[in-house]
Amino acid sequence: MIAELKKLTFDTDAGFGSRARIGLVVLENDQTVEAELATLWPEGVAAFATRIPMEDRVTAETLLAMEARIPEAAGLLPEIMGFNVIGYGCTSAATLIGEERVAAALRRAHPEVPNTNPISAVLAAMEALGARRIAVVTPYNAEVTAGIVRLLGDRGLDVAAAGSFFEESDAAVARITEAAVADAVREMVANCADDSDAEALDAVFVSCTSLRAYGVAGDLEAELGVAVISSNLAFGWHLLRLAGINDELAGLGRLFSLGLER
Repeated sequence: MIAELKKLTFDTDAGFGSRARIGLVVLENDQTVEAELATLWPEGVAAFATRIPMEDRVTAETLLAMEARIPEAAGLLPEIMGFNVIGYGCTSAATLIGEERVAAALRRAHPEVPNTNPISAVLAAMEALGARRIAVVTPYNAEVTAGIVRLLGDRGLDVAAAGSFFEESDAAVARITEAAVADAVREMVANCADDSDAEALDAVFVSCTSLRAYGVAGDLEAELGVAVISSNLAFGWHLLRLAGINDELAGLGRLFSLGLER
């Protein structure tokens, strides 16, 4: 005999993300950005991600091809979730496609929701830090790295040194150790320090959401005396600030004690 089905009562609450809900468009091969950002969100903040098709080889051609795919990928983040901010998680593509074009593509799916991307976040972070003279570490080929450096220069930053791992495979970049990233940051700072007539370095930017740096950035800042900002650190900070979350977070460097410069 089958028992009579009983109607049950229930209560509801705000669910995950009671303070803020963040939507993420992540490259299909990215193994780092979600994992690093997941360690960042304060209590009451939740992120929900979708993936965008992208070849494993990071070249100008494969990056530019993503522009047409952004609205569809962002559209998989349902409006009913009530997102406070949407982020497109690719530094190099946002640079080559252009910040405004990426923002416009995201707005096609979520016209009323603020959005950002890692290069816009880095520029906002450098402004908040008051950084002007910087060094850059990337994993990209020469063409993509040049695009990053050129944009930073066009936006008023003095790129005093740049170095790259010259690795085009996103899967391989995700396996570059934090120790290797830390050594690259130290090398860039040392290169800049060799010029005694130059102004002091303000920051080092570790570009690419696939590069891991959360575990070393704070200690490197203390060791080197300059801000160390990775794509994911800046991205996470900017997402939080745009969502209205101004918590100070320890252990990640001075950026997380700052708000947005308006």
